[in-house]
Amino acid sequence: MFTRLFLTHLLAALVALVALLGFAEWLAPRFYQSHIEQMVAAIGPQGHELHADLERGLRSTLTAAWLASLPLAGLLAAGTAWVVSRRVSQGVRLLAHGSRSIAQGHYHDRLPVHGRDELASLAQDFNRMAEALERVEQSRVELIGSVAHELRTPLAGLQGYAEALADGVLPPEQAAGRISHEVRAMRRLVEDLSLVSRVEARAVEIRPQALDPAAALRRAAERFELVFAEQGVALRLEPCGPLPAVWGDPERLQQVLSNLLANALRHTPPGGEVGLKAEPARGGVRFSVRDTGPGIPPEHQARVFERFYRVDSARSRQDGGSGVGLTVAQGLVEAMGGNMGLESEVGRGSTFWFTLPPARS
Repeated sequence: MFTRLFLTHLLAALVALVALLGFAEWLAPRFYQSHIEQMVAAIGPQGHELHADLERGLRSTLTAAWLASLPLAGLLAAGTAWVVSRRVSQGVRLLAHGSRSIAQGHYHDRLPVHGRDELASLAQDFNRMAEALERVEQSRVELIGSVAHELRTPLAGLQGYAEALADGVLPPEQAAGRISHEVRAMRRLVEDLSLVSRVEARAVEIRPQALDPAAALRRAAERFELVFAEQGVALRLEPCGPLPAVWGDPERLQQVLSNLLANALRHTPPGGEVGLKAEPARGGVRFSVRDTGPGIPPEHQARVFERFYRVDSARSRQDGGSGVGLTVAQGLVEAMGGNMGLESEVGRGSTFWFTLPPARS
């Protein structure tokens, strides 16, 4: 590629030089003719006899000067073509090398960026693409590791119960009940994974309609009232004023509230309180679930919506859920046209909130 670029640039420079010489030879007499006339007039009566000699001399002098400067101009053109071609070819080679590295799975490789031209812009775009692919690969590896970790516990339980059953340590009825429990746990995990994949692929079916926010909160509170009472956690439905209707899927809205309430219950100690609230907000209605748990450290708040992410990595699946509830909730809210966030302070609890757009006319 360097050779082709070099010859192309050199040919363009030489064509420009030849054209310059040709136009100069053609246009030069129009510029020095008046000067020759002045010289002839200054010489006197003999000047007319010298007119042709003066013109030939001046023209030959200019032609000799052009021809003498032609090699130097050609060398300068060749040097310029070499520098430009080398820089372009180096940039292309770097891009080709980077593409091969990406194809081989080396997503951490980056291209050097020099200057502010199109090649530098292309290198920056390539580096951004490599960063995105590296994040995707890292997410894939984490997903595989998380799934393997989540499956390890029920599989180990199944193996233990099977061995106990074979050795006669457990009676068949008791072993069957425990094996059934582990199978149900694995089924829940598979269902959660399926839902997460559909949420992230924007393939979840949404059937929006006008909804009453207060009625949705009351329904969610009624569903969890007994569960909270058994855990010794107070569930408080905070009063709210007049609220506009929102646009959303009633079942998906209940699923979001259920995930947030279940998450709040897991992290609120007995004697604590969880509050449900809805209030008008810019562009719709803001729902919030507040708990009096330990709170979330700032360094973890940006990742709590990632699948399988737990602030306390020591929590087991039985204690901490499948780790995808917040991921599903955020995806469903965004599918209904809203957004989700959190506010938390260590030692003072957390508040997970989401908004839904107003009902359409």
